[in-house]
Formats: sequence, structure tokens, C-alpha cells
Amino acid sequence: MKIDKLRYQTLLSQIGETLKEGRNKAIYSVNHSLVMTNWHIGRYIVEFEQEGNIRATYGTALLDNLSRDLTKRYGKGFSRSNLNFIRMLYVKYPNCETLSHKLSWSHYFELLKIDDDLERNFYEKQCIHEIWSIRELKRQKQTSLFHRIALSKDKKGVLALSQEGLVAKQEIDVVKDPYVLEFLKIPENYRYSEQELEQRIIDQLQTFLLELGKGFAFIGR
Repeated sequence: MKIDKLRYQTLLSQIGETLKEGRNKAIYSVNHSLVMTNWHIGRYIVEFEQEGNIRATYGTALLDNLSRDLTKRYGKGFSRSNLNFIRMLYVKYPNCETLSHKLSWSHYFELLKIDDDLERNFYEKQCIHEIWSIRELKRQKQTSLFHRIALSKDKKGVLALSQEGLVAKQEIDVVKDPYVLEFLKIPENYRYSEQELEQRIIDQLQTFLLELGKGFAFIGR
């Protein structure tokens, strides 16, 4: 009996899509489970400190002891630095319901490095809205996206940024303002001529094409 090739390919596609969907759900489930686990660990640490009225200096010793003993019992993942961020997760998000199931522990680990609450909330909302990877989150932090956008906003606008993220309601919201040509390595507030701007763009395009390797060529301006 011959197998209908077309129907067989359809079967493969159906199985593939189902596997992909199931694996994605599993990843989201594991990520959220890890975030919630760390949140509860952070809560235990903070409640232990508060009940014993532990001061900052003794708190440092507590994390050192926990790091040593937890590592002995359960292996990697309990460095003093990691435990400090786990503790901070509970401090910054005392209500676990505010934690997004769309973000992994790695996302929150990066977000917790931001001291300013408004700025952290902004990057959190952008991660959720734009489905940022960890790499993209790091890049946007390094290029100071929040500060660049906030420069063009009033106080209410900055507060809205932290609560909602950047929601494109008009054309100007789509454009970086003030505009920083980071990919051309031109510093902010630098005055450049049209000819210099053109030359820098061409230079970057040439470098990019050369990096692509075989099959691509930079023909000319």
C-alpha cells in the first residue's frame, strides 16, 4: 500500500506544529515555575531577616552561609550573588501576582540590576510587549533606551512609560527621540554634516557586507 505523499507531508506538519506548541508551553511553564520558586526563596530569606531583626552586616553573613550550605545540598545556582538577586526579587515584587509568566528568571535577573524603579518597570513592560530576548534586553539597557525616550517626556509621560511601556500612539513615538545613531558610532549631541553622515553609513554597509562572506559584494556608492 502506497502512502499518499501529500497527506503524509501534512501529517508531518501537524505533528511538528503540535510538538513546537507543546515544547513552547513547557518552556514557559518551567520558566515561570523557576521565577515563582525563587520568589518564595526570597520571601523566606526576607521573613527570616525581619523576624530576627537582622541588620545589613549580619544579612551579608546570612547569604554567605546560605550559599555555602545550599550549594552543598543542592548543587549549583546558589552563589551569594544569585541569592542576593533572589532576595531582591521578593523585595521589588512583594506581590507575586505582578510577576509576568512571559518573562524568565534570566529576564528578572537583568531587570533587578536596575536600581531605579521607573526605569526597571519600563524595561519590564517593553520585554513583555515586544517579546525581547535576554540579549535584546541587555542591548537596550546598554544603549539607554529609557533615558533617551524619557528626555522627550514630561514627568507624567515618564511615569506612563514605567507603567505601560512605550505604546506607539502617534508617528513620533516610533522614532527614537532624541535620535542617537548608535550603529554608526556617532555620539549624542554630535554635530555632523550630511556628507559625513553619508560616509559613515556607507562605511558600515561595506563592513557588514564583507562580514557576510562569499556570495555578497560591495559594488559601489
